[in-house]
Amino acid sequence: MHDDTNLTVGRATRVLNERVSPAAYSSTVPLSVSAHALTGEPITPEEGLTLEFTPFEVDSAWGPAWGTTWFKLTGSVPAEWAGRRVEARVDLGFDTNMTGFQCEALVYRADGSPVKSINPRNQWIPIADAAEGDEPVELYLEAASNPVLLDYHPFLPTQEGDIETSSPEPLYRARRMELAVFEPEVFELSLDLEVLLGLQAELPASEPRRMHILQALDNALDRLDLQHIVETASEARAQLRDVLDSPADASSHRIAAIGHAHIDSAWLWPLRETIRKVARTASSMTELIDRDPDFLYGMSSAQQYEWIKQHRPEVYARVKDAVEHGRFLPLGGMWVESDTVMPTGESLARQFAYGQRFFEREFGVRSKGVWLPDSFGYSPALPQLMRRAGFEWFFTQKISWNQRNVFPHHSFLWEGIDGSRVFTHFPPMDTYSSELSGAEVAKSSRQFRENRVASRSIAPVGWGDGGGGTTREMTGKARRLANLEGSARVAWQHPDDFFDEARAELTDPAVWVGELYLELHRGTLTSQHATKAGNRRAEQALIEAELWAATAAVREGFAYPYDEIDRLWKLLLLHQFHDILPGTSIAWVHREAAAALAGVVSDAQAIAADARRTLVGEGNRELVFSPSSVAGPVPLGAAPAAASAPAVSLTERDGGFVLANEQVSIVVSREGLITSAIDAATGRDAIPQGMAANLLQLHQDFPNMWDAWDIDRFYRNRVDDLRGVESLSATVTDGVAHVTVERTFSQSSVRQTISLAPGAKTVVLRSEIDWHETEKLLKLAFPLDVHAANTEAETQFGFHARPTHVNTSWEAAKFETSMHRFVLVREPDFGVALVNDSVYGYDTTRDSTDAGVTTTVRLSLLRAPRFPDPETDHGTHVITTGLVVGADPQSATAAGIEMNAPATAVMGAREVQPVVSVTGDGIVISSVKLADDHSGDVIVRAYESLGRRASGRLDVGFRNGGVREVSLIEDDVDGARTGVDLSLTPFEVRTLRITR
Repeated sequence: MHDDTNLTVGRATRVLNERVSPAAYSSTVPLSVSAHALTGEPITPEEGLTLEFTPFEVDSAWGPAWGTTWFKLTGSVPAEWAGRRVEARVDLGFDTNMTGFQCEALVYRADGSPVKSINPRNQWIPIADAAEGDEPVELYLEAASNPVLLDYHPFLPTQEGDIETSSPEPLYRARRMELAVFEPEVFELSLDLEVLLGLQAELPASEPRRMHILQALDNALDRLDLQHIVETASEARAQLRDVLDSPADASSHRIAAIGHAHIDSAWLWPLRETIRKVARTASSMTELIDRDPDFLYGMSSAQQYEWIKQHRPEVYARVKDAVEHGRFLPLGGMWVESDTVMPTGESLARQFAYGQRFFEREFGVRSKGVWLPDSFGYSPALPQLMRRAGFEWFFTQKISWNQRNVFPHHSFLWEGIDGSRVFTHFPPMDTYSSELSGAEVAKSSRQFRENRVASRSIAPVGWGDGGGGTTREMTGKARRLANLEGSARVAWQHPDDFFDEARAELTDPAVWVGELYLELHRGTLTSQHATKAGNRRAEQALIEAELWAATAAVREGFAYPYDEIDRLWKLLLLHQFHDILPGTSIAWVHREAAAALAGVVSDAQAIAADARRTLVGEGNRELVFSPSSVAGPVPLGAAPAAASAPAVSLTERDGGFVLANEQVSIVVSREGLITSAIDAATGRDAIPQGMAANLLQLHQDFPNMWDAWDIDRFYRNRVDDLRGVESLSATVTDGVAHVTVERTFSQSSVRQTISLAPGAKTVVLRSEIDWHETEKLLKLAFPLDVHAANTEAETQFGFHARPTHVNTSWEAAKFETSMHRFVLVREPDFGVALVNDSVYGYDTTRDSTDAGVTTTVRLSLLRAPRFPDPETDHGTHVITTGLVVGADPQSATAAGIEMNAPATAVMGAREVQPVVSVTGDGIVISSVKLADDHSGDVIVRAYESLGRRASGRLDVGFRNGGVREVSLIEDDVDGARTGVDLSLTPFEVRTLRITR
């Protein structure tokens, strides 16, 4: 036979697109439309239904950026449509390629009950499954005219990303608002054709199964009268029945499908719009649940459920009912799908605690796994935190975005810095927004890396990012793919059940050790510094508020402000969402984030101040409160101010200055650079001869795509060293030596103060930068005379070692990496650390000279991408860093904590003894608080910080009923250790409950 494959495929494709799909609706009648455009922020549905509406002509323009228009649609079902399925069709001006990124609406009945949402891929509204004829129709649409910011030419700078700068001109033109007869048999034929076309395209060219499908398609189209599609659709479908009924092979890959929308809690829209996106999507998903008995929908983020509960209770009632019936599945056990690289360990613990607490209180369920499909890399501390919070599995797919290296596993054990392991799955489909296309389903089978020993993977199905979720087209395809020859088997399944079966099947999974580094989006460690600085301050302010409030509650009966602390934590956790903290949202989001985080800091500091006043009483003694268990005269308590160490000497040399104390001697050149940093104890100079540290370097920074997200390696090819000095001066104030250097460069300026305090090994560098650059990256470079095999960068509850070499493509890809408060390079007997108060990104290079190997560490201070915020970080930023000379992990940890958690002096009458303290080398207390259950018990979290085994003791400074270990989220645990003696393995985190 001649090969007519292309002829058949072309025929079927055109008939499907131009004849069958449009024929799913037959008769239509227009609806009468009136509208009310709001001039301000959104209103409640109750208010919306009572607005005054004026006539609106279809094909008219509507909706400025970020506006809301309420539409009222009225009409009646024609009598001759009795017994037919009737739907309303609404096209607000949709582009079907922009689902989740443009206009959308939530539909209400006249009584205020929600129906479902409409969006570019979901333009229908149910009216009657079997119309009676002549029944009236009255619908209300709350339509949001969100601008398309990630357009066909993506990453173009735009002012539309903030309501304060967006255009008032209408963006959309409503093209259709009508009643129509829905033809189920035609719709089913369209799905038959789509599934078979997708399947045959993935089969080998000469595969008999493919030939059978192609012949069946020709046979079906021969029976289809293109002028009478409705009347002949059943006959055409009959010709496809045999190929659709042919069962899959016993060895076929199995896909566990789960309905999904992955609604970013903020991104190219503000938080207030996400509230409505969640309600819109949830309403459509509950409607689909009602129509399809097999469909399961999963949604993460307790915050999003709380939003629906608060703002759309009528939608929440449907969600709660669907959860009760096991059809709408709370996933992930977190407050939001947060970034996991930059938040502290305490923040991640609270993500789990607040998420699981909400799900248990509202639905009586807890999540068994952590669901983070889209975060930008995953901390190596995460496996321990997940396991200690009670989670059994972890899911993501983001690592498939790697620029260079293909991750070698899809189902595996992930091992963290402490040795904890968690069963992890990446979907081989490489998406969290599957349409169940033939290409996606085939890719799952073909690409699954555990095919030798396992047979199943997950497919999150539905339009995502901006919401929308699963469609009836997708559920229809799932039915056809449940048992279809030549295809993987698809079945709706709870992820918990999938992981149970996958773990049972894969008895000896591969192990991946260390971070899950995303070889992309490296700029997220630096973009939007104000958001990152606000996050760091807010985290510390809340930890101190809990510490001093708990201390005051135990010591003085202070009323512990549970509700206020909960409110502040939830606000902080929200802003750790993976498009807010990483700095990749629109200007509106970051403008609000800066204000919200400043509010968290202010309110948390007020709690701490009230508690401290209660503790010390009224008096005129200066007392110093130390919030750190590794610094201060009385850890976690208050004591009189310590006597000062001998003053620092400050002398001029060669136009520069020398700052010295008994610990270090620092030479600052006439260029304001550090050319020598000698450790008095060893005599070692941290700075290589002839080199200079504290060097600001300005790079051109224009990645190939994803501006706020990415730093591409070629940025290094062009650099300007900022050596020019406007002024250089020095002074000694209160025993502290300061050298101040001012520089101007390009469109910006910096005023930097280099300070050395009495007795300090840390040289503090305070940089006030007035930043007005475009597409630039500012680095602060420290060449160090240290032959370091690794950098050791702080992560949650420990540090992570990364090689300084680039022997393999995996190491070469890590040209920008993450840290928290410090990064350390060291030889066995000497090291140097860099500490900071708001920096998360750094890079490392090593050089070999006749004098040996040197290591250069550069901190990433500021970026200036133009998308999605065209003026990213413009303005003034204060960034404090420190050079710790003669450092090891213990002194680096202490210096990092001291910079971020300084002591506070207050006037009062009495000293305060700590409620708890620890002994044991390297054991650090992370937090002290009262238990979440309001029992008044004290919770203490401690961890081993040096990467080695540690023994110590928890000293309790109040009468108590005993100490026992609990989970990270304060659950009792089987076989829990009791008592105050501590024995910790490397980087182990321990949560202890002290009964009062």
